[in-house]
Amino acid sequence: MRDEQRMRQPALARAGLCFDEPVATNGYRWWYLDAFSADGRAGLTVIAFIGSVFSPYYARARKRGPADPENHCSVNVIFYGPRKKYWTLTERGRNELERDVTTFRVGPSCLHWDGDALHIDFNEWAVPLPRRVKGSITVIPLSLNNQCVALDSAAQHRWWPAAPVCDVDVSCPSLGIGWRGDGYLDSNGGVVPLESTFTRWHWMRRFAAGLDGEIHYDTTENNGRCAGLTLRHDAQGQLSDILELEQPPELALEPTRWWRMHRPARPELGARVLATFEDTPFYARSRLLPTASHATGEVMHESLDMQRFTRPWVQMLLPFRMPRRAGW
Repeated sequence: MRDEQRMRQPALARAGLCFDEPVATNGYRWWYLDAFSADGRAGLTVIAFIGSVFSPYYARARKRGPADPENHCSVNVIFYGPRKKYWTLTERGRNELERDVTTFRVGPSCLHWDGDALHIDFNEWAVPLPRRVKGSITVIPLSLNNQCVALDSAAQHRWWPAAPVCDVDVSCPSLGIGWRGDGYLDSNGGVVPLESTFTRWHWMRRFAAGLDGEIHYDTTENNGRCAGLTLRHDAQGQLSDILELEQPPELALEPTRWWRMHRPARPELGARVLATFEDTPFYARSRLLPTASHATGEVMHESLDMQRFTRPWVQMLLPFRMPRRAGW
């Protein structure tokens, strides 16, 4: 069944990073990077969106009728440090989007694939306290995979673990930040909104420099179906195998402090929370430490609750973290 689902998918993975791939009306595409400095004291996340899945403006547009994903684009840049976090997520419209096979540009920020490395030049403003966040990131995958998988039973959402292991070089002079470290790069795409299919999902990756790693994707659909994927890779990021589970087991971790977001992990990892990077009404991102004797390294973990996302009071809060500057 899974092979048949893959065949029904539009192209998601091919040469390069596929910045020119069409995105369906009401659909989405994103490219995701997370990375940590070699000393573990600093980290970052970058997400480039076409059809920003968490945009209140895109959600309202879809309620009015078929919506153009290219009119809701953004480059989300977040820096995590020992004491401070800088968050940027400005949505822009179709007139500020340029993309082709190698380049994705939204307003003043750009991602460019040169055949060997991804170069990210960002020039954004942090919110809620305005602060210029300007700099560059170079991402060199140790290997680039071309396998993508369906995340749902109807094969409407796809995940491409493009480069599970990357070398990352970060320079952000506007914040006085500069470091090198290890990262992870993937991409997701869908032909319908996330909330049309999923109630929630939990994603986690276990990583350790120079060692094998694994990625887990556990989803619950609106029809009640639960499913899980486990993908293993070697120290160079080459994929080794994919294990599919029905009703994947969960180890309950403590909920987030402010919004009490549910964030389970896989029992085989053990795991305890080292840091909570994002604690929002519908989304949490955390750093975990495996406690199982055979599980080395650390875990990047995210939980998403789409039922919370669709609540009107959450939609009213989102513009404070995601301003829209269609002509800026």
